[in-house]
Amino acid sequence: MVCSMTGFGRSEVTEGQRKYIVELKSVNNRYLDINIKMPKKFNAFEAAIRSELKSYMKRGKVDVYISYEDFSESESKVKYNKAIAQEYYTFLKEMADDFGLDNDVRISVLSRFPEVFTMEEEELDEEEVWSGIKKALDQAGQQFLDSRKREGEFLVADLTDKLAGMLENVEYITERSPVIIDEYKTKLREKIQDLLEDKQIDENRLAMEVTLYADKVCVDEELTRLRSHIEATRDTLKVGDDKDGIGRKLDFLAQEMNREANTILSKSTDLKISDRGIALKTDIEKVREQIQNIE
Repeated sequence: MVCSMTGFGRSEVTEGQRKYIVELKSVNNRYLDINIKMPKKFNAFEAAIRSELKSYMKRGKVDVYISYEDFSESESKVKYNKAIAQEYYTFLKEMADDFGLDNDVRISVLSRFPEVFTMEEEELDEEEVWSGIKKALDQAGQQFLDSRKREGEFLVADLTDKLAGMLENVEYITERSPVIIDEYKTKLREKIQDLLEDKQIDENRLAMEVTLYADKVCVDEELTRLRSHIEATRDTLKVGDDKDGIGRKLDFLAQEMNREANTILSKSTDLKISDRGIALKTDIEKVREQIQNIE
């Protein structure tokens, strides 16, 4: 199965008093680049999250958003710091003695000093939290993978059509190439006859000139390689994904196709072949653009 690097997945999982929300978005990228945004309290799970996500993707720039809601009433608690309160009271008493003042410290006053009372979040049950995060990751990951596969199917269909059109142009150039040699020979013979008038044409010299021309414009090797690259691309699309993805291989094949098309155009002296060569380059460029989206 061919996968696009563009995908989306979202999941909400409720476990106990917590709801976990995971959202995945991706675009094409040369390598796998995972950017995770989540609450700080989940930082301890980052390595495990990355490891889990890699089973659903090989390449692409992936943005991961993880959030959660806690419906429990015991998410945080008040902590009384007795030692700090004792220090405040001791110093206040000392101040009263130093300045000969009444020590009128009340509980309501002492409780307002910093750090006497603090709010503390209860420690997370890591096993329980990871279970919820993992379920949300897997559900979002599967949805994400399915969306990439669907997009991949459209890419394959479009690329297959373009490759078929490229093969038609290759076959046309293959059939047209021998014809331009004959046309050149005929034109050259007519031109020599005009110059020599009634004198006899040196057939050996004519054959030599035609041979030199044929060698100069010959694109048989380029056509053979181009045909081979097109077939290899089509076969790769049929076979689909492998453990490393097929995007890099397809990109290499597209570069090679472009190289052969350029050579064909540089050798061409025939308008019809040049037109087909330009059409080939146009289709190859479109193929290369589409291949950039394949994982």
